[in-house]
Amino acid sequence: MATAANLKADVKDLSLAAKGKKRIEWASRSMPVLELIRRRFLKEKPLKGLKVSACLHVTTETANLMTTLRDGGADAVICASNPLSTQDDVAASLVQDFGIPVFAIKGEDNKTYYSHITAALDHQPHITMDDGADLVSTIHSSRRDLLANIVGGTEETTTGVIRLRSMAKDGVLMFPIVSVNDADTKHLFDNRYGTGQSTLDGVIRATNLLIAGLNVVVAGYGWCGRGVAARARGLGAKVIVTEIDPTKAIEAVMDGFQVMPMSEAAPLGDIFVTVTGNKKVIRKEHFEAMKDGAVVCNSGHFNVEIDIPALEALSKSHTEAREFVEEYQIADGRKIFLLGEGRLINLASAEGHPASVMDMSFANQALSAEYMAKNHKTLEKKVYAVPTAIDKEIARLKLQSMGAFIDVLTSEQEAYLASWAEGT
Repeated sequence: MATAANLKADVKDLSLAAKGKKRIEWASRSMPVLELIRRRFLKEKPLKGLKVSACLHVTTETANLMTTLRDGGADAVICASNPLSTQDDVAASLVQDFGIPVFAIKGEDNKTYYSHITAALDHQPHITMDDGADLVSTIHSSRRDLLANIVGGTEETTTGVIRLRSMAKDGVLMFPIVSVNDADTKHLFDNRYGTGQSTLDGVIRATNLLIAGLNVVVAGYGWCGRGVAARARGLGAKVIVTEIDPTKAIEAVMDGFQVMPMSEAAPLGDIFVTVTGNKKVIRKEHFEAMKDGAVVCNSGHFNVEIDIPALEALSKSHTEAREFVEEYQIADGRKIFLLGEGRLINLASAEGHPASVMDMSFANQALSAEYMAKNHKTLEKKVYAVPTAIDKEIARLKLQSMGAFIDVLTSEQEAYLASWAEGT
């Protein structure tokens, strides 16, 4: 384990800290809302006396969230929420420069990944902060000894919320969770603009392909899929959308995209991107229909959307074509390229979402942690949306930081909107 000043941690190399600190500071320049929260937290210490265990992507933006929690009085630790999403220089800087324990190494194997989750839980948290619900699911399955100490948690992403709502529906969720993903200032911007840009950034960095003129197949037209499709079209791609929801499919058609089943898209696609949150979205019959040179990647949270075992079974050889690009030679001679081991391509081969959009997401995380600290005694063991007042305040502050301002209702307008008596 790499340590600094007797601080328990497990990171790749503490000598990377200086580079990481510069990058953390660069990101902070684009996170004005979180900075305002951090300054208030410094004065008020709303998280004083509370231990926070976070399982998040260890990036420059996350580092700024962690220092905000620390400045709010929290005793915070963090582990990675994906084996390939850690930025090792950032992890080193959090330990060396900011005194925050980190358990995360880019490329860690499955055993190490879960040992890091265990290390974060050994902190005995009062509040969990998840991206994918791995902390919560581990607590409920094998660390139930921690339940008596926990007052609540927060969840960052769609996949985690799906898992947590399933737990709540089955009556097994043992503490309240705030779904940060449900906030308008999160999913409308992080999922759409953040995922859209960072996914294409990851594909381009991994492959150096020219996107213009290619057929890009986007599996799923939720907010992430909308963003990926829009950015791919902006780069000149011909975009095909696959969906299971008829309403979302209509929207994709009216947004100007082709919509068809994956079975029809498979022989047409040059690049495939999955963003569904489901498993085996691209599977054996689709690989069998793909053209030679097809590129397949995922931008959903877990690496289950692409049926990698099926691809391996169809292949007679498997080599690394370039960093983050695996070449599978199919028995009939075709080659299919898998990016980033089927994991989040925007974090595997790129830097994840831009700081300016994560500013809102992590403002929601910080304020939701404060909300949980203040209100947990009145909350039930279920999943809650971010309070509207918090969501609107973050939007207001973000607009202000961008130099944009909006109108205010006059008293006459307020009265009209509140009345049912006045018509034409």
